[in-house]
Amino acid sequence: MTELPTILLIHGAFADGSSWSTVVADLQAKGYTVTAPQFPLTSLADDVARLRQALAWQGGPTVVVGHSYGGQVMTALGDDAANVVGLVYIAAFGLDEGESITGIGGDAPPTPALANIVIDEHGFGRLPQDDFVGHFAADVDPVQAKVMHATQQPVAMTVFGDVMGTPAWRSRPSWYLVATNDEAIAPDDERMFARRMGAETVEVASSHVVMVSHPDAVVDLIEAAVRATTGTLTREQAPA
Repeated sequence: MTELPTILLIHGAFADGSSWSTVVADLQAKGYTVTAPQFPLTSLADDVARLRQALAWQGGPTVVVGHSYGGQVMTALGDDAANVVGLVYIAAFGLDEGESITGIGGDAPPTPALANIVIDEHGFGRLPQDDFVGHFAADVDPVQAKVMHATQQPVAMTVFGDVMGTPAWRSRPSWYLVATNDEAIAPDDERMFARRMGAETVEVASSHVVMVSHPDAVVDLIEAAVRATTGTLTREQAPA
C-alpha cells in the first residue's frame, strides 16, 4: 500500500504557525500527518535550518507548503531536499536564481499592505494594525484580523535582500495559488512565479492570507499535490 506524504506548512513574515490553524484541522480530519512549526524569521539561513530540522522530524515523503515569505524558505532548499516530493506555493515568493524579494519589486512603490512597515533599532519589522487589518488580511473578520496582528512575528528585514541560489522548484513539481486581491504581493508577480516554474495554478479572489479566508481552496490544492506525488517516494527510500 502506498503511503501518503506528510504535510509541512511554512508561515510567512508578519505571521506565525497559528495562521495555518484551520488548514491543519481540515487536513488532520482527512487523516494527514501535518506539521506547522514556528520559524524564527531572523535570517533566511536560520529559517531554512528550521525547515530542514522539521523535515528530519517528519521523515519520509513530504509535501511542503509555503505562504508568502515561506515560499522563499522552501525555494532555498535548492537540490538538497531528498524527501520533499512537491512544493505548494500559497500567494508566495517563488524566486529564481540570482533574485531577491526586494529586487523583484524594482522601482515600483511598496504594495499597500507593506507601505508602512515599522522597523525597530534591531532591524526587525512589524505591520501596523490598520495596514494589517485593512490590507494584509482585508477579507478576514476584523476581530480575527486584530488577533492575527497581535500575534504577528516580527521579521529581520535583511531576509528580503537575500539572493536566491538554485531554486528547489527546478527539481520538484510545484503548485501555486494566486490570491487575486492580494495587497502584499502583486497578483501579477504571483502569476509570473507560477508560470515560469510550470506550476499547476489556481486563482482565488482573496486577500494575502488566503489560508485564513479561504482554507478550503488551500486544502484542495494541497490534496491535488498529494494525489500527483503519492508513490513518488516511500519511507524506505527516504534518508534516515
